[in-house]
Amino acid sequence: MQVQTAAPSGAAINLPMADAEDVAALKREVRELARERNAVILAHNYQVPEVQDVADYVGDSLGLSQQAAGAGADTIVFCGVHFMAETAAILSPDKRVLLPDLGAGCSLADSITADELRAWKAQHPGAIVVMYVNTTAEVKAETDYCVTSSNAVNVVEHIYRTHGEDTEILFGPDMFLGAYVEKTVGRKMHVWTGECHVHAGIRPADIAEVRAANPTADFLIHPECGCSTSVMEYVASGDIDVENTHMLSTGGMISHVKASDADTFVVATETGMLHPLELEAPGKTFIAANRAAVCQYMKMITLPKLRDALRDGGDAYTVRVDARVAERARVPIERMVKIS
Repeated sequence: MQVQTAAPSGAAINLPMADAEDVAALKREVRELARERNAVILAHNYQVPEVQDVADYVGDSLGLSQQAAGAGADTIVFCGVHFMAETAAILSPDKRVLLPDLGAGCSLADSITADELRAWKAQHPGAIVVMYVNTTAEVKAETDYCVTSSNAVNVVEHIYRTHGEDTEILFGPDMFLGAYVEKTVGRKMHVWTGECHVHAGIRPADIAEVRAANPTADFLIHPECGCSTSVMEYVASGDIDVENTHMLSTGGMISHVKASDADTFVVATETGMLHPLELEAPGKTFIAANRAAVCQYMKMITLPKLRDALRDGGDAYTVRVDARVAERARVPIERMVKIS
């Protein structure tokens, strides 16, 4: 059996879906293998629902890596994309890290390389480098501070307080998150022109259309979205109700809906986020701002692939980071965690 959904381009893609009985059996097999292998299963919020359902922890990339570092398991199975598994390996050098499909990449992480960052740094000697955690280990190794969407503003404000108001900052790779930080902090930075192709595809027109159809809904918008800058301008001008509009990380979205009295939410991020929101706030209604906002890389991880990674292990699933790179990459992550 197959289920049809929409690709980031808007074209339909077919995803295989097993019968309910097969899914239940696979879930049991996965959990049994995890016990046998002393493995912890981590799943990002954008993973397919059946993978989220068997995970020990579901959350955002950094939160999951922190969970892994504190877990007693020998093996970490990261159901996400490659840079996330690398981050887990950086923070847990004594554990084995498996990614059920090594081809699960990230358009945002691919938008800047270590060589490109080194060249950018050479153009701005003395500048502080701030990179989104959605980057490769090699890029992190060239970075001063990492950030997530939830703490980017706090980290940048900390840099200005401790390094001086005239500090030059190189911020990357996501230009929409960079614009959000600039507008919030009130200072210009040098911002790399990278983007997540899924979030970039959520445009102001999507927000306008879904607002018209759901005028009383709360709006939850990820700062990576292509609509984020326009939405902030709408809020500033009074065109959008500030009380019902929230720029939030995926973790922030979950915290918000659990505490909110609202019963309907429009969610501007990858559509996989609807599943954990529905689990955390049953009875509430969640509407995707753009139903085509599907990350094909995130959907590469399936229950059979997760089962195979646990059962077989080996180089076909193992993510390794060079020890020297990992040592340098750990520094900006730890700086960020200390600030947060």
